Amino acid sequence: MKKAFVVLVMMAVALALLTAQAINLGSFPLGKWLDPNWGAYWEFSTNNIRILDKDGNVYFDFSKATIRDFKVSVEKEGVVMTFSCDETGKTYKFTKPLTNLNIILEIDRPNQEHYKVEMQKQ
Repeated sequence: MKKAFVVLVMMAVALALLTAQAINLGSFPLGKWLDPNWGAYWEFSTNNIRILDKDGNVYFDFSKATIRDFKVSVEKEGVVMTFSCDETGKTYKFTKPLTNLNIILEIDRPNQEHYKVEMQKQ
């Protein structure tokens, strides 16, 4: 009985690892952008996305979260990155226009208003 339980747990962990996706920003720009509504910095690095406060403390680290449907693409409005996060329960869209350094952040949250803000490069 114990062996069967251990095998089931191992299968569940393996399945979770297979369904979760890694963060690979590809052609998306690296750096920090300020969300003026929250006073939080979105930091994009080679293999991670973090949300920081003004002092550099980490609000949220997406490398430790379950990311799904991660995609970076080039569209007519610019470079677009989309993904959803199980831990936050949100879907994110970042658009880097071709005409300036800002990034447009959009967040969809269940039972909440669509969030959209233009963030300036820091």
